[in-house]
Amino acid sequence: MKHKVSVKSIPVGDGYPLIFILGPCVIEGLDHALFMAESLKKISEQESIPLIFKSSYDKANRTSIDSYRGPGLDEGLKILLEVNKQISLPILTDIHLPSHAEAAAEVVDVLQIPAFLCRQTDLLVAAGKTGKPVNIKKGQFVAPYDIGHIVEKVESTGNKSILITDRGSSFGYRGLISDVRAIPIMKKTGYPVIFDATHSAQVPGGSITGGEREFIPHLAKAMVAAGCDGIFMETHNNVEEAKSDNATQYPLSKLPELIRELVEISNLVRGFNKK
Repeated sequence: MKHKVSVKSIPVGDGYPLIFILGPCVIEGLDHALFMAESLKKISEQESIPLIFKSSYDKANRTSIDSYRGPGLDEGLKILLEVNKQISLPILTDIHLPSHAEAAAEVVDVLQIPAFLCRQTDLLVAAGKTGKPVNIKKGQFVAPYDIGHIVEKVESTGNKSILITDRGSSFGYRGLISDVRAIPIMKKTGYPVIFDATHSAQVPGGSITGGEREFIPHLAKAMVAAGCDGIFMETHNNVEEAKSDNATQYPLSKLPELIRELVEISNLVRGFNKK
């Protein structure tokens, strides 16, 4: 891998352990954010995995105007700052406007570019200029072969701390398909590639985005076997009551078992189990 990328003390890429980016889809209040972060930190310590906590202060691309979007920039960043103070975890959040980049970068450790906005030049450049690691979600409408053009926009700022995340590709109307070839293809950029196992199980469209949660473990295992450097999963302690993407958030109670299986596969693929 050409570029060395680290999130605080966590190295990402070939030769390093599989990382996990985990957390609720959207911030549902300070108490819930703290509960989730603390629960996930305990799991990370029990399973000995590198963990980055994620949650969004705003979900600007919700299907319905009536859907819960989150607490917004100011309140959301206050909550994430408190999570960092109390739980001490690296934090990722997504930004939707160039004007949000600097404020978010003062609080979080990774700025994420949402899939629907992955070609927005001003957003990519603003994120890159902060100097923070940038996680680019590959849009469902972008071929893995074409991700290099998007990466170059962040690189133009001198920032080469870049992660690329696959989250499936559009397949006809209201369908997504995950192509294992996307992992090695995008790794040719020289940057680490993450797989978003939960959004890849979505069924877009309708008044509320649906999903097929039962396929999340299968998708994650396949992409780890294909050589991805990390797994992104949205998780919740009560998926049926989650305020966003409740059809595809993975139950917190089932997470440890799946993590163990993914780590085992990753260790085999990376040769960590060889004597």
